[in-house]
Amino acid sequence: MIAVIDYGAGNLKSVTKALHYLDFESEIVSDPKGLEQADALILPGVGAFPKCMAALEKSGMAGAIPAQVLDKQKPLLGICLGMQMLLDESEEMGKTAGLGLIPGRVERIDTALKLPHIGWNSLKILHDNPLTAGLSQGDCVYFVHSFCAKTANPADCAMTTDYGTEVTAMVARGNIFGCQFHPEKSGDVGLHILKNFGELNP
Repeated sequence: MIAVIDYGAGNLKSVTKALHYLDFESEIVSDPKGLEQADALILPGVGAFPKCMAALEKSGMAGAIPAQVLDKQKPLLGICLGMQMLLDESEEMGKTAGLGLIPGRVERIDTALKLPHIGWNSLKILHDNPLTAGLSQGDCVYFVHSFCAKTANPADCAMTTDYGTEVTAMVARGNIFGCQFHPEKSGDVGLHILKNFGELNP
């Protein structure tokens, strides 16, 4: 079972609908106890980094997620803001600590192009991982964001996209993955990524 984490700001319906389409069992979980029954976790995200981290702290999820992922080695996928919260900190609306699962920080995209970045962009695969299996260079996915991840270790940046500057599109470290784009809104390519995630063995 894949636990889709609900902290009041995630894109839950689209994610669970995509998982159902792929025949994966999923459950919306809003408390730490619910994570214990899951085989894998998805952390969706829509909104502002500080508000969403505060919600995770209040629910106890900020401590429960790392415990499940690091101690029990359950696969975790962060989506959009959910990916950004995997890092150490963000500069959005002031400095705010993240979950600290992937070393690095989140910064506003340094581009001359209009923000937020909304629309379809092509992917550049830098480092293969289980979620990139079956993908091709140049596959397109759907983005909506103004901030981007800057990983401390270049090896943790699995894919990038170009938006007037190089932007991290996917992070990956062991059993921890993050997509800056929305796989649940990215057609066949996004569904393929979710399928790869759902087929991971805990």
